[in-house]
Amino acid sequence: MNTSWTPIKIAITLALCGAAAVSPVQAAGQAAAARPAAAKPAAALPGDDFYAYVNGEWMAGTEIPADRGSWGAMGALAEDNNGRIVKLIEEAAASKSASAEARKVADFYSAYMNEAAIEAAGLSPLKPRLDKIAAIKDRSSLARVLGEFLRADVDPLNATDFETPNLFGVWINQGLSEPGRNLPYLLQGGLGLPDRAYYLDDSPKMAELRGKYQQYIGAMLKLAGYDNVDARAAKIFALESALAQSHASREESSDILKANNVWARKDFAAKAPGIDWNAFLQGARLDRQDRFIAYHPGALKGAAAQVAATDLATWKDYLAFHSLNQFSSTLPKAYADLRFEFYGKGLTGSPQQSARWKRALAATNGAMDEAVGKLYVARYFPAENKAQIQKMVANIKQAFERRIDKLDWMAPSTRAQAREKVRTMYVGVGYPDAWKSYAGLQVSPTDALGNVMRAQAFYYAQQLAKLKQKPKKTDWAMPPQLVNAVNLPLQNALNFPAAILQPPFYDPKASDAHNYGAIGSVIGHEISHSFDDLGAQFDAQGRLRDWWTKEDLAHFKTASHKLVEQYNAYKPFDDLAINGQLTLSENLSDLAGLAAAYDAFKAAPSGKAGGGEGDRAFFTGYGQAWRTKMREASLRRTVLTDGHAPGQYRTYTVRNLDAWYDAFDVKPGQKLYLAPEQRVRVW
Repeated sequence: MNTSWTPIKIAITLALCGAAAVSPVQAAGQAAAARPAAAKPAAALPGDDFYAYVNGEWMAGTEIPADRGSWGAMGALAEDNNGRIVKLIEEAAASKSASAEARKVADFYSAYMNEAAIEAAGLSPLKPRLDKIAAIKDRSSLARVLGEFLRADVDPLNATDFETPNLFGVWINQGLSEPGRNLPYLLQGGLGLPDRAYYLDDSPKMAELRGKYQQYIGAMLKLAGYDNVDARAAKIFALESALAQSHASREESSDILKANNVWARKDFAAKAPGIDWNAFLQGARLDRQDRFIAYHPGALKGAAAQVAATDLATWKDYLAFHSLNQFSSTLPKAYADLRFEFYGKGLTGSPQQSARWKRALAATNGAMDEAVGKLYVARYFPAENKAQIQKMVANIKQAFERRIDKLDWMAPSTRAQAREKVRTMYVGVGYPDAWKSYAGLQVSPTDALGNVMRAQAFYYAQQLAKLKQKPKKTDWAMPPQLVNAVNLPLQNALNFPAAILQPPFYDPKASDAHNYGAIGSVIGHEISHSFDDLGAQFDAQGRLRDWWTKEDLAHFKTASHKLVEQYNAYKPFDDLAINGQLTLSENLSDLAGLAAAYDAFKAAPSGKAGGGEGDRAFFTGYGQAWRTKMREASLRRTVLTDGHAPGQYRTYTVRNLDAWYDAFDVKPGQKLYLAPEQRVRVW
């Protein structure tokens, strides 16, 4: 889900991605337990609470770090990786023989760490942007500035990342119905709170957060020297609330059919009147494009209406606040601390801000992701690991094909196209086939904010360049040093970065049972995203089209609805349940991926000979991979806005596999027991 990985966000996502990314607040399991031993019997029986059975001891002995809203395997593994990467950067800074690119990485990191220079600079590095905002004199110049601020900082399909501080976000990728060309997708944005629900939900907790957010807006403006801040903050919040009214919900955003709205240039003025679209597109350098995808047409229309209806002074205050908010991490300490007070403590429940070096590394990773990744791979990713993972991927793909062949409900025509998707799937392991170049990015060893803004503009220009290029199936969506994995539905491709291919997810010294249960289920999960409720709408070429028979689709939807109902029944809080529809894609992929990984394990020699002990190790490896501790604020945010259920509930998908019942002697009457006819079976 959600601060999902997008390089321009200047942040690391510690997550497992599918067609939608798994958000950091679901990072699960403790990396310190490199090769988890078989779980000791706990107070809970496996059939009553499998999650507690395999993770009870870890939960009891683990504290969430003070600078985190949650903690688990991915967070801990990423923390270890971060320590290694910082040492690599420090080595590059000290080396006289480091490449120009490595030195550029070191300069970016050093500038971010130079707090004295940041304090001395004050707001001066942001002054050109604030002056541009202050110079807005009419609606046309407002539209141009809104366009100039547009950045490629969203990703609706690969990372389910819909958050942008700018009025809109753009994503450049192949057309939903035109796989032969890249198009700009325009998405909703402009909110300071994570989602429209935070503005529209009338619960007391949301009302309290809204009050704190409005106070934060005023405090940020006051710190920057603005007067009459309470009145300004109220108007800014009112503008955001009006924008939120026209935003699509997370569930609506997940419906790709609602997103496939191809607009020509002339359509903008007719379908979203109120903004000077010519000026906006010129400012965004998109004025030569003849076709766009209006991913959120309602939000485009609503925002355009607000450009016409809201007074210019409020828009200028809105843009100034969002500029201060967006770049606060490279402004003097008072700005960063103020932001953390609301977004850290208020929204995630984290009592302590991350250490400066962690924030500096996150920014460096975001700005020069593959340059950092190149350093990481050279030191920490052995060639034999890549070969072994490629073999495991091949085994699980074959297992998935065998499962397709056995589906008695699927027509031969549908089955043939499903098999083609699996066979033609590109699987990237470890790192990209070709590395990005950062030759055109200017980095100063003393200008942290300038570096961040130049990195944003550089990445945006790279993305715009794709509009003149053919789509590439082998393009990667995330860097090698990210503890993550992703399914790319438009490319019919998977990426497994090097950083996740290590303990506790993959351990060359561990048993096949553990590895197939841990990384195998991750691989199966990503393959299965090609056949979840979203991925199943794309064919082998990544074209959005209906390739199912009417009867097959009806069966698929019926089986999927059973999974929706199963997850709707889970309630982390008395007043808040899991949203089975919002989390359906990930839940389908968890279920199908685990089943395919189990089949691949049982086809291996060790699986055939392992018996019940091997099966228990397989399911234990899976359950331990999702162990998570979350603060209440983070858990609530996950349940409300994330496309992934929290780790505990993802673990419970084992109750749909017959083999789990045999492995742990699960009986009727136990809490997780499902009668055979109630177990969800899709793929």
